[in-house]
Amino acid sequence: MKGIAAYSLDGDNLRHGLNKNLGFTADDREENIRRVSETAKLFADGGIICLTSFISPYQKQRELARKLHEEAGLKFIEVHVATPIELCEQRDVKGLYQKARAGIIKGFTGVDDPYEAPVNPDIVLCSDINNIDSINECVQQVVQYLQQHDIVPFDCVDTVRELFVPQHKLAELTAEAQTLPQLEVTKLDTQWIQVLSEGWATPLRGFMRETEYLQTLHFNNIKSVDGSSNQSVPIVLPVTTEDKERLKEEKSIALRYNGKVVAVVRDPEIYEMRQEERCARQWGMIHKEHPYQQMIFEAGEWCIGGELEVLERIKWNDGLDQYRLTPNELRAEFKRRKADAVFAFQLRNPVHNGHALLMTDTRRRLMERGYANPVLLLHPLGGFTKNDDVPLNVRIEQHHAVMKEGVLDPESTVMAIFPSPMMYAGPTEVQWHAKARIAAGATYYIVGRDPAGMKHPGHGDDIYEHTHGRKVLTMAPGLGQLTIIPFVVAAYDKTKSQMAFYDSTRHEDFLFISGSKMRALARSGEQPPPGFMAPSAWDIMSSFYKNLAKQQS
Repeated sequence: MKGIAAYSLDGDNLRHGLNKNLGFTADDREENIRRVSETAKLFADGGIICLTSFISPYQKQRELARKLHEEAGLKFIEVHVATPIELCEQRDVKGLYQKARAGIIKGFTGVDDPYEAPVNPDIVLCSDINNIDSINECVQQVVQYLQQHDIVPFDCVDTVRELFVPQHKLAELTAEAQTLPQLEVTKLDTQWIQVLSEGWATPLRGFMRETEYLQTLHFNNIKSVDGSSNQSVPIVLPVTTEDKERLKEEKSIALRYNGKVVAVVRDPEIYEMRQEERCARQWGMIHKEHPYQQMIFEAGEWCIGGELEVLERIKWNDGLDQYRLTPNELRAEFKRRKADAVFAFQLRNPVHNGHALLMTDTRRRLMERGYANPVLLLHPLGGFTKNDDVPLNVRIEQHHAVMKEGVLDPESTVMAIFPSPMMYAGPTEVQWHAKARIAAGATYYIVGRDPAGMKHPGHGDDIYEHTHGRKVLTMAPGLGQLTIIPFVVAAYDKTKSQMAFYDSTRHEDFLFISGSKMRALARSGEQPPPGFMAPSAWDIMSSFYKNLAKQQS
């Protein structure tokens, strides 16, 4: 996926070829490892990362392998997969231990031949049943070591880069921030600080510098000597000409929201942001009544980029902060639930039973593929949304009602808030939504109809063709580790009085309830057809729209 050449050597692909003339005597084992070491050295010399998975029971053999590589100026890494022999026997799908116990195989490591555990391995992977790491965690531990030793680039590592100041430096930075020139930022800016600080935009280290901004705008990727990372939307800090002149010589700037310093920008770079150019490239259209573009045109024509040091977690104190889980917190929760697959569903609307059908059907299909415990990440967007979208607190209450009624299973569902602002940039933005869910540990992503789209503020038609978001996601560079699950159209089946997947051969049996139709029913106090939405969830929606109608009248 990242284009890094690698090859795996193991007993199966060598014992049946290069080493087919060797048995399991002590001398043959030593010769087996010698040949493996020489072969691995040739791969390494050719610039290929060679992974060798052999028991290599003797310290002498491993020291020889290291010497062969280091004398040739090549890096050798000894990895100890620490596993008790009892567990090895439980995992033995070939039945070799059973044959060794029966005396059929002689000289078997751990049975009638010793194993000399590594004294000082470079990496230890814990595979003890009482202290076991997941396969993915073991893989990332190895890749992190390779990255730290400049063998593979950073963006190959499936880890999250948070931008919070270490606790032991917090007091020092807080005091320093009071002496720095300060810039008051908006609520929108602070939402982006939250996104950056929690690691959703890994590997970004702060607000984009000009090179990162241009790469995002033109390539939907951030390119560097370390490779490339999908980044389809600019994450920038706009400033006015007045602030640009005031801050242009500064080495550090304190960012303040509502009078409180939340972060410090180091080595700031100020550059021009041409607002029309940005809108044309990010949205494919320009209209000053587009809700996000309106904020761009109202902000400054300059940007400040630079590394961020964020003092502490952004809190909004709106009663919903407990749902704002960071990517690392979500990964920990999935591990606690023993999830072997995570499928994410983003939404900015209430959940009806058609959505729930797609989510439950996705779980069913994943289990048919062999997963034991797929977990749903129900991930409503919690940053800026346009005025006619349902407010976040109402959506969260509605989602809770859906789970309480059992339409979605609480045991296999994690509901959390995605802190990103909504930009309504269609296929460009949906790449950002998918990339951020990878940071949270998702491996599958459900993409809906016209994701991140809206009606044109001028002529009223959809800005984007409704299937393009899904199609773009399947082709977007840098998202290959995420399997895209297309949205299947669900409608109300009048013959079954429930939401069902649409069958074009029975078109007359289906009723399509649009968002505008749903809102009209809710405002008037009417009930939708039974089975359209969980009753208590509908009551929450109906109450919201009726109160809204009263306020507007």
